This record gives sequence, C-alpha cells and structure tokens, in this order.
Amino acid sequence: MYIYVPNNLATEPGIVVAIHYCTGTAEAYYNGSPYAQLAEKHGFIVIYPESPYSGSCWDVSSQSALTHNGGGNSNSIANMVAWTIDEYGADTSKVFVTGSSSGAMMTNVMAAAYPNLFAAATVYSGVPAGCFVSSSDQVDAWNSSCAQGNVITTPEHWANVAEDMYPGYTGSRPKMQIYHGSVDTTLYPQNYYETCKQWAGVFGYSYDSPQQVLPNTPESNYKTTIWGPDVQGIFATGVGHTVPIHGDGDMKWFGFVS
Repeated sequence: MYIYVPNNLATEPGIVVAIHYCTGTAEAYYNGSPYAQLAEKHGFIVIYPESPYSGSCWDVSSQSALTHNGGGNSNSIANMVAWTIDEYGADTSKVFVTGSSSGAMMTNVMAAAYPNLFAAATVYSGVPAGCFVSSSDQVDAWNSSCAQGNVITTPEHWANVAEDMYPGYTGSRPKMQIYHGSVDTTLYPQNYYETCKQWAGVFGYSYDSPQQVLPNTPESNYKTTIWGPDVQGIFATGVGHTVPIHGDGDMKWFGFVS
C-alpha cells in the first residue's frame, strides 16, 4: 500500500481508497487522479493499494477474494483500511472506496465483501461484484463472458451474488454511484446495466422503475439515473474506457461537500 496524508489533515480524518486500473500502479493513480489534491482541500487520507500481479490487474475472480475475510486482494485492502483507521484515528463513518476499470471491479467487490467498512463508493467503468468469478477458482483471472457483457441476469440474482460474499451480514451498506461509457470496448456497456441491477437489488429498489432520470447530468451527454438515495448510475454517451474521474462529484457523493 501507498498512502497520502495531506498537510491539511483533519481531526478524525476521512479515508478514500483509490484503486488503480490494469497495467497501472499506485503511483500512476496518484498522479492521474485528483484525490491527493482533493485531500489537501478536505483533509482526508488517500490509500493507494498496488496490485501484486504481473499485469497489475486485481484478483476479483478467486473465491478467497470474493469472500469476507477470505484472504486475497480484497482482504489486503480491508486490512489497509483497518491499519489506517488505527494509525491516524480516522472517522470510521467517513471511509470511501473508488477505482477505475479493474480498480472499479475491486470497488464493487469491496462494497460487497466489506460493506461494514465503507459509507459510499464510486465505480468508474467496472463490472458487477462477482461477475469475473473463475469457475476453476483462478487468481487474477480474465472473464471474457463478463467483459463482453454476456453475463446478464436479474437484480435479485445479482443481489444474492453480492450478499453471499458476506453471509449473515445485516448492517448498513455503502451507497453506490456507477459510471460507464457507451462505447466501452474493454468492459462492454452491458456491465453498466448489470452493476446497476446488482445494487438496486441489494437496496431493494425497483430496477425497472427508477425515481429520476436526469439528462445532461452531471455534464452534456451524461445521463444520471437515480433509483434511490443509495444507488445512482451515470451513463456517458460517446465515452469509452474509462470514464474520466469526476473528483468534485465524488466529493459530493462522499459527503465532503454539500
């Protein structure tokens, strides 16, 4: 893990876990994302995990990674959060997770397997939690069926996949904001709809009856769909892989600004 502690550290600071993409590094995500600068403004700590694998993707395929306290990358990231809370006296109600591409996949896994840790998550161009599962329990596996948008099921089934990562858990869950581009040819756009189904199902919202659909929000050619206070999707027409990070929007979603 790498960690960024701002000069302007808040008393009982919040934490943002920022998870890099395939071929990326913690340093690359530090340089290519706005979270360190936003940390100076809002006083939170940023954790930048780094994948241990040669292609630097994350393990979102093995049973250990897809199980609460099962070991694997997700468990390592959870341990990073616990260490940072203890080391810096962080506010456990202000812990958030975000990532791009493979990091977005891991963001969904963290929200499913460690819902007790996070208050909110923002997902930039990922797939549903559990979609990349390996039938042979392979670590750091690529799942072409999922990537190409061929894994299509119901909100109820997707919710069960997420909930089964932490059996018996009945506590609060992080609110979820999902970004995806309409011309993504790495993780096909169907993954946007499947991810939104998953979290609408987890929160008990009717996927087919969103509360609001807002065109040209947060910017031109982006459409925001709100299923309820805890789930919103943002579909970016004409945008490929990955959707650019909307740092100011993340700050609103995480509650650092109103």
